[in-house]
Amino acid sequence: MKTVQDYIRTIVDFPHEGIMFRDVTTLFADPRGFRMAIDQMLHPYAGLEIDKVVGLEARGFILGGAIAHQLSVGFVPIRKKGKLPGTTISQDYKLEYGEAIVEIHDDAISAGEKILVVDDLLATGGTAEAGIKLLERLGGEIVSCAFIIDLPDLGGRKKLETMGMDVHALCAFDGL
Repeated sequence: MKTVQDYIRTIVDFPHEGIMFRDVTTLFADPRGFRMAIDQMLHPYAGLEIDKVVGLEARGFILGGAIAHQLSVGFVPIRKKGKLPGTTISQDYKLEYGEAIVEIHDDAISAGEKILVVDDLLATGGTAEAGIKLLERLGGEIVSCAFIIDLPDLGGRKKLETMGMDVHALCAFDGL
């Protein structure tokens, strides 16, 4: 029987030499694999109060939308700078091979709402950390952070746990 990890392909030297890119598009393209991933990502949150699912750009939108639908709650995107049309707040951060800025609409989260943060991959934790900071500035209470893949050698899980976050990942890959 296949696991979620079996549906993920590795692309060597992308986007830079020395990077082992973990490609979830093969997981998303397979109906059984995609359903398995969504079901397994939902499992830890059965019975918990969650008001909104927040997806991190860009593959987190795919997962977040599906999870929000299953939970019958709203979905909120955290996007790259300049992609949202309304009034936003922003947060800069470092990622494993560069720097970026993410934004959220300033009215997307109400104070006290319970939030599940979702993305495909946890590497250094920079994107998730930036998203968490935005959500906390709006008064959101993060219930947990859920990922398909954890790259433990890059320290993202430790970073988020040090921030007091609950972290779940469906699988892990060693190395970069």
